[in-house]
Amino acid sequence: MSEPSKSLALPPAVAPLVHAVKNGLAVPLMVMMMLAMMVVPLAPIALDGLFTFNIALSICILLAVIYVMRPLDFSVFPSILLVVTLLRLALNVASTRVVLLNGHEGPGAAGNVIEAFGNFVIGGNYAVGIVVFIILTIINFVVVTKGAERISEVSARFTLDSMPGKQMAIDADLNAGLLTRDEAVARREEVREEADFYGSMDGASKFVRGDALAGVLILLINLVGGLGIGMMQHGLDLSTAMQNYTLLTIGDGLVAQLPSLLLATAVAMLVTRMSRSESMGNQVTAQVFAKPQTLIVTATILTICGLIPGMPNLVFLTLGAAAGGLAWWMHQRAKAPAPVDAEQPETEEAPEDAEVSWDDVRPTDALSLEVGYRLIPLVDIRQGGELVRRIRGVRKKSTHELGFLVPAVHIRDNLELPPNGYRLCVNGVPVSEESVHADRLMALNPGQVFGQVEGIKGRDPAFGLEAVWIEQGVRTDALSKGWTVVDPGTVVATHIGHIIHSRAHELLGHDEVQNLLENLSESSPRLVEDLVPKLLPLTVVVKVLQNLLEEGIAVRSFKQIAESLAEQARQSQDPDILTAHVRVALGQQIVQQINGLEPELPVLTLAQPLEQLLQESMQQDAAAIEPGLAERMHQSIAEWVERQQGQGQTPVLLVPQAIRSSLARFLRYAAPGLNVLAYNEVPQGKQLKLVGSVGA
Repeated sequence: MSEPSKSLALPPAVAPLVHAVKNGLAVPLMVMMMLAMMVVPLAPIALDGLFTFNIALSICILLAVIYVMRPLDFSVFPSILLVVTLLRLALNVASTRVVLLNGHEGPGAAGNVIEAFGNFVIGGNYAVGIVVFIILTIINFVVVTKGAERISEVSARFTLDSMPGKQMAIDADLNAGLLTRDEAVARREEVREEADFYGSMDGASKFVRGDALAGVLILLINLVGGLGIGMMQHGLDLSTAMQNYTLLTIGDGLVAQLPSLLLATAVAMLVTRMSRSESMGNQVTAQVFAKPQTLIVTATILTICGLIPGMPNLVFLTLGAAAGGLAWWMHQRAKAPAPVDAEQPETEEAPEDAEVSWDDVRPTDALSLEVGYRLIPLVDIRQGGELVRRIRGVRKKSTHELGFLVPAVHIRDNLELPPNGYRLCVNGVPVSEESVHADRLMALNPGQVFGQVEGIKGRDPAFGLEAVWIEQGVRTDALSKGWTVVDPGTVVATHIGHIIHSRAHELLGHDEVQNLLENLSESSPRLVEDLVPKLLPLTVVVKVLQNLLEEGIAVRSFKQIAESLAEQARQSQDPDILTAHVRVALGQQIVQQINGLEPELPVLTLAQPLEQLLQESMQQDAAAIEPGLAERMHQSIAEWVERQQGQGQTPVLLVPQAIRSSLARFLRYAAPGLNVLAYNEVPQGKQLKLVGSVGA
């Protein structure tokens, strides 16, 4: 038997450091160490170790920025930048003390690292060292730091300005069923973290700017102070003092300036990154070398330059040949056929002389979506299409709200449609045909915006709101102006959700009702056994549920509906009469759906003569109303409905139960949004507030 594996023991010198990192003590210990470096004199060997550690830490941070997938994944970067900047300044203080105290002893008085930078990097010539230091400072302070600071300011401002629009977009996706509640909370947290990150980066860029300025001031202080101390206290002549203290000061400045330049570059790279989950190397490769034409033109120019007499021909021709070879390789790779998926079954072509059979008669899809060829990327998962996932979310949300399993949406392409068009069909019948722009975003006015956006004018397919189709790059600007921006997949999915709710009665059939009964039989088997088929046939139950859905009443409370049907089935089997009794049983749900938990329900009633006339005229589904009276009723009720909706209230017309069903059908298209309730449908405890009377 093999011996059990033993854990690898840590060296005694490393174990305390590892335990400190695990316990979260690394940053507090580093801060205490920095404070100690500013007060306690350090030996040259300690300075060598700390300078080397500072350079290594800066390289690690730069590489972390390069390999991070998106900027928000490195949210701790502003804090790390502050700590590293303070560490470098503390090292400057410690090295300044050593240079001024021991500089008269020679270039090696402050340690080997400073001496190496003073001798190897600048060749022991302090004039060259000053020029190199000035050049590095200009690159760091004027170019990298200045640009990073400006980008940080703009990113922070745009991010903060776009927060309200992003929050509204999340709420819209949540209401449309594209996001669950947990996903919406996570998205809101991500928006808040993004705002905090770019706000912190705006302040952190000031650390880098101040660090570069501090490096110049420390260099001047060390140079002037070293010359004074060397000549006055140690009796050195001007030449020797210049040689010793200048080399030490320049070496110290270069040791500090190199990590500062690395961190400034890291800041600039991080704030210029796109908020996309992709490594920087993949982005550069995919965008710079995406097309071989770029390398072909480059190779041609290099080859022409290499053929000119007097030019470095070998270098130009070599690079030209390399660029041309890479372009040829990319062209051949693009021409190569894509690998065939071994698991994908091959489609078998039917023989032309095959006989027609019942297999060729296929059932009609309950709900289908047909798209033009330009909208195919929206539904193709391999091309990054999100529409299928969004439709799945809409279907799940609609199933929960309506109370029955919404049929799956079958998607197919249709070359007869316009390229940007799509068609929604219910039971094979087209019910809506609209168009979207797959390469643009839809900007909706939520009611108050702070500026206009350029784009293609259009309308929201679901609710008919005015909208603008904008370019992808204008998204941030539109959000900062208060517009609600949604992608085309969300637009189509929201339209599908609207069609599902408005056509729910056409999507509910015998199979769906049978499944509802089977689910109810698990908890109430006796109720289902007595109801169908003993008391009512399945067809009558289906018709009652369809009547409820047609009037916008969900069938979530199916047990309560079944109990009401079982109670009234012996008196009548007419679907309309049974629907009226079920509505009374669901009165609490209906009224709560209209105005929630408000204590008062604003209602409009009919004047007594008009109410009596309608009771005498209306017989079941037929309404024998004089045309002039019908027109006046339509106009009066439509004006009242518009006024109530303008005040943010749901319009309700309260009528006797005998005429409720017929009057609801009569006013359905004349006054959209009107709820027609019977007196006995209002639950006890709900106070009525009379706001008007038709025909008074």
